[in-house]
Amino acid sequence: MTTNTNKIMLVAIAAVVIITASLVVSMQTSEKQAFAQQQVPLYREKIITVMGTATTTASPDLLTIRFGVETEAKTAKEAITANSAAMTDVVDAVQKLGITKEELSTSSLTIYPVYSDVVDPKLGTHKSELTGYRASNILAIKTQKLDLAGNIIDAATQVGANRVDSVTFSLSPSKQAAVQDELLDKAVLNAKSRAEKALSPLGQKIIGVKLVSLSEFGYPPTPIPYVSAEMSPAFKSTPVFSADQDVTTTANVMFLIGDQ
Repeated sequence: MTTNTNKIMLVAIAAVVIITASLVVSMQTSEKQAFAQQQVPLYREKIITVMGTATTTASPDLLTIRFGVETEAKTAKEAITANSAAMTDVVDAVQKLGITKEELSTSSLTIYPVYSDVVDPKLGTHKSELTGYRASNILAIKTQKLDLAGNIIDAATQVGANRVDSVTFSLSPSKQAAVQDELLDKAVLNAKSRAEKALSPLGQKIIGVKLVSLSEFGYPPTPIPYVSAEMSPAFKSTPVFSADQDVTTTANVMFLIGDQ
């Protein structure tokens, strides 16, 4: 009797297990089917990718001048010593104009040997002969005192600077970022407008956005040539003029599209 009872209990437990497993499988299958119905297969998505742009001009607020001193002497030590003395005078001169130490930096400092081509009087052959050393120290000034451009060049060249590499007017990083932020919505709206114009004759419309990517850039400032005061006596200081800078933001937008 006990044996029959145990068999009946085992059969009942097995039946319960089978029924429970079937219910779980059925629920999982239903959930997957429902999820599949909610999702749109990727291969059925219709998209259009459009690039929108927005451009404006902004007045520069950063002046960068690169100039320096080159000296030549028989020995490297003499060349460096003479260069340091001249550069000290240059720094003092521009600081008297209101340029601070924070606005000054060394752009490059080099020293290299100088060779001359010498002809052997007996053999008539050419050879290179070490004649000395040349030291070059290039100073960079970055300042928002744009009106001092000409005065800085004049003051530096009058006390020993014998090379002016470049004078540029540009946007400071903070102003560049602010201008680009103002262009973001215009670039996105431009992309949307272009997409709508392209879709209209096709009987399609925008139903969503899948992806947006942004790129921001400004045209590099053009170095401005300078005219020394000695070469142009009509001017009391070197004339240097700034120009507005172009700033552009682009937005690449991938739109989801559907029938109108």
